[in-house]
Amino acid sequence: MRFIDEIIVHCAATPEGKNFTVKDIDRWHRERGFKCIGYHYVIYLDGSIHTGRDESEIGAHCKGHNAHSIGVCYIGGCDKKGNPKDTRTDEQKASLLQLLTDLKQKYPKAVIHSHKDFAKKACPSFDATEEYSNI
Repeated sequence: MRFIDEIIVHCAATPEGKNFTVKDIDRWHRERGFKCIGYHYVIYLDGSIHTGRDESEIGAHCKGHNAHSIGVCYIGGCDKKGNPKDTRTDEQKASLLQLLTDLKQKYPKAVIHSHKDFAKKACPSFDATEEYSNI
């Protein structure tokens, strides 16, 4: 198993309220030249948690951090015009909290970060680093 010291939260940068799936993200990432979806987990609008890459595989979600991190993405993150917005549903918020709690138990040395901590992006359209600092 890989050494994990970061859990990085992302948004899919998709319009508020519009459903997308792991299959959609996998296709988008393959079109960008990735071997498959870059995230390890994706949280749908209904709060259901879906697996992307296996945790044992290096992700493709945050340049310079993939080898030692787990990537978690929620569907949404943009308003209807494509501007950054925290669009998490109540179900997504609950599932994200549970997933991050479970991952922290599995990887106790891991620090939870927002993607924007490492890239000039708004992703995940809220401050995950602050919101989940107490997990």
